[in-house]
Amino acid sequence: MLLEGPPGNGKTTLAEGIAFELMVPLFVVRYEAVVGSFLGETSGRLKRLFDFARTHQCVLFFDEFDTLGKERGDTHETGEIKRVVSSLLLQIDSLPSHVVVVTATNHAELLDRAVWRRFQLRLNLPAPTPAQRAAWFERFETTLGVPLGLPAKTLATRLPVQSFSDLEQFCEDVHRRYVLALPGADLQRILTERLSQWKERVGPTTADRP
Repeated sequence: MLLEGPPGNGKTTLAEGIAFELMVPLFVVRYEAVVGSFLGETSGRLKRLFDFARTHQCVLFFDEFDTLGKERGDTHETGEIKRVVSSLLLQIDSLPSHVVVVTATNHAELLDRAVWRRFQLRLNLPAPTPAQRAAWFERFETTLGVPLGLPAKTLATRLPVQSFSDLEQFCEDVHRRYVLALPGADLQRILTERLSQWKERVGPTTADRP
């Protein structure tokens, strides 16, 4: 499975969910632990990694996969990287069926063309739409059990976020401040103040721009 999309929109969470539903361990591969500075070091580490994975029923998750699966036709890349990509693809092909490979990338355009053929499922996890942001705030209101004081659609338009992770962080911040301000908490005021702070930090939303 190849997952692509901007950061903070659930690629890692989806990999964790797949492992949970299959009731198998999730092995997360970090590129900094695999890529070496010496000739042949990266390919050797990859071989040891795949030899280990073959002995387990598992989900093997490659985060930032574009660092390993780069386009081999890129003239700026070294011959070593090209050999690494070739080795990586051969190792993936030789894995048994009890190993589920999930990869994630924020830059799908950098992947080698041969990489795409290795994955039966290719999913794009985009940034939240206005409707999804509004639905998020509706659920947040239900969780709090009190009116937010501002319509969910208004909040979705005014909050300048590009990911579900940002939405979660914003709501957790509001929830924390609301609880600390009880029993006389003014939820609408807290929301308005937090919105102003986020706009200063992130900048205007697309809807705010002329």
